[in-house]
Amino acid sequence: MKNTGTVVAVVFVALWSTGFIVARAIKPYADPNLFLFARFAGTAAVFGMAALALRAPWPPRAAWPRHLIAGALLQGVYLGASYWAVAEGLNAGVMALLGALQPLLTAALAVRLFNERLPVRGWIGLALGLAGVALVLAPKLGGGVAVAPGAVPEWFVVTVSVLAIGSITAGSLYQKGKLAQSDLRSALVLQNLGAAIVAAILMALLRESRWIGAPELWLSLVWCVVFLSGGAVMMLMWMLRHGNAARATSLMFLAPPLAALQGYLLFGETLVGVQIAGFAVTLVGVVLAQRQSLAVR
Repeated sequence: MKNTGTVVAVVFVALWSTGFIVARAIKPYADPNLFLFARFAGTAAVFGMAALALRAPWPPRAAWPRHLIAGALLQGVYLGASYWAVAEGLNAGVMALLGALQPLLTAALAVRLFNERLPVRGWIGLALGLAGVALVLAPKLGGGVAVAPGAVPEWFVVTVSVLAIGSITAGSLYQKGKLAQSDLRSALVLQNLGAAIVAAILMALLRESRWIGAPELWLSLVWCVVFLSGGAVMMLMWMLRHGNAARATSLMFLAPPLAALQGYLLFGETLVGVQIAGFAVTLVGVVLAQRQSLAVR
């Protein structure tokens, strides 16, 4: 099981980090919440058919609302609010750095809610992970919030971005505490339905309708359905259920540095010395936080 946990962790980080690249890739072709709705609904449909074909057990009907809420928090509110904040002028680097606070919040709350114990080196690892992410994103943090005159107030944009981080933290903890006994395959379907409901509401409220069916958009959608809202989220659910919540979410520290590397390889974005140093600091931090393994206890 220890080896299984390591493999799952490595694949999860590789997949999760591509979410930043997809967000950039779809921007010219689709409104964000319309894309998110297609992503979540598509994942629910594809994995729903798979769950039925594999005869996966479904949670009792009384538990379905819990799964819908978990999905709404873990993906729907988090991604919808994040995309909206960036669209309203929040620097994407700032949003990513705020996202890096999530492992620290999860660790602090898990200690109280689940009596988890994170050693001192684990807390040091989390702090180093956050510092490393800050270094990687430092060249992109200029500007903060740049809103047009008469647009949404800056304080509201920042508030929404902070609420997004609270949402994914709550979804991670709810996943571990309330839903740990349900089958992952059917749970994934219900939770993506919950996320799709949130995306549909935001899409209607913001009157989003732009969809330019370019090959890049369809490829991005397929990737998100199969590998992000499907594979990566299922892996995160597995790690949260079978390991320490703080150590599982600390892996998210690696996503922004890997996204920066992918931006360098795919879009020719620059990598300066401070970012390379940030890679090293983040890696050391995650190794410290993960030292006692993500495997089942």
